[in-house]
Amino acid sequence: MNVRRFPGAQSAADACADAILQSLDEARRARGVATLAVSGGSTPRLMFQTMAKRGFDWSRVDLFQVDERCVPPDHDLSNYRMMREALLDHLHLAHGQIHRVEGELLPDEAAVRYAANITDSFRLQPHELPVFDVIQRGMGPDSHTASLFPGEPMIENLTGIAAAVWVEKMKQHRVTLLRGVLERARRTVMLVSGADKAEALKQVLEGPRDLMQHPCQIAAGTAEWFVDESAAALL
Repeated sequence: MNVRRFPGAQSAADACADAILQSLDEARRARGVATLAVSGGSTPRLMFQTMAKRGFDWSRVDLFQVDERCVPPDHDLSNYRMMREALLDHLHLAHGQIHRVEGELLPDEAAVRYAANITDSFRLQPHELPVFDVIQRGMGPDSHTASLFPGEPMIENLTGIAAAVWVEKMKQHRVTLLRGVLERARRTVMLVSGADKAEALKQVLEGPRDLMQHPCQIAAGTAEWFVDESAAALL
């Protein structure tokens, strides 16, 4: 396991942001374009704010969402709104570089449209899955990742790109990238901070592999982990 520990959430977010930007630059040099999928929730906000300050050249970078709540893009719970306020409002990306989940649609329709968007963007053949240059993910205190929560049947889906899921504990519909896509990323970076994540992080990194109980174990072994001392307290 490649686990990097930092004194606090800000230093972890800074290092994660810099690692992502370096990978995007390398991918763009190698293939002409770069693709990044980012997660929502509260943890990535610091990372986005750091990215916005770096003066990075975002040309020929396509930005996607790992997951989204099924709410309009201006809703308080919208991952896209948080990303826009922390990052996109400070950049000069063309409209076509930003690929968001249309959370204002019915969940299944939003998932179908998002999968189609990815298929078109990556110029995929039927039944082909995309390979993102970088996927940034987080982890919840229950060891969920993306919007794949413990017990979610879609964890077993290895052929789909995206799907709508119902998160019972949140009473909320979401759209998420699926396991097959998450496992194919050229680079996976995990940003985890907070004492409430400590027990889950220990189970994910040191416990037996059980994706249905610990979805964050998806691609965990090949990921690069950026964790603060609070989250890493039990390691």
